[in-house]
Amino acid sequence: MKTPTLSAHALCPTPLGELLLGATAHGLAGAWFIDGQRDTPATEGWSRADPAHPVLAEAARQFGDYFAGRRPRFDLPLDLSAGTPFQQDVWRALLGIAGGDARTYGEVAARIGRPAAVRAVGTAVGANPLIIVVPCHRVLGSQGALTGFGGGLGRKAALLRLEGWRLDGFESSTPDAALRRLRPRRPAAEQAD
Repeated sequence: MKTPTLSAHALCPTPLGELLLGATAHGLAGAWFIDGQRDTPATEGWSRADPAHPVLAEAARQFGDYFAGRRPRFDLPLDLSAGTPFQQDVWRALLGIAGGDARTYGEVAARIGRPAAVRAVGTAVGANPLIIVVPCHRVLGSQGALTGFGGGLGRKAALLRLEGWRLDGFESSTPDAALRRLRPRRPAAEQAD
């Protein structure tokens, strides 16, 4: 995957760690955790840091709303050109997964019309340059297993909890954490039944 030519970048604090945001003339092109994410690019030779850049400032505002529980999805112009056409198809499918919902890799593969491409979908999900914005954390293994996440399983669990999921028995230090199952939190009105 190539990194597009960025017109500006900025840092964005979040409760899960600082994000590096990058924008092109077409929109937000990158959102990576500074620490603990495997594919965070080095910024040497990048464009100027510009937290007042319109797309970056709006992205930072929307991240604040997301972490405060006021925004289930982002409304930003996105530049997905860093990916291959297949990766872009997968990332667009991820954009269709609503907050509080989740899909398996197989369901995403079926959604893009490539039901046999489950592993390739997993690779494309892992290459997502727009963590949280393109909600790759909402993709689970078969049977709802909590699987890998570029920002780490602890962050994936935290994001899913923020979106209303309960993770029974999950501890980020547990060696078999990838095998834990998720159950949606039911609203109080349903629990009374």
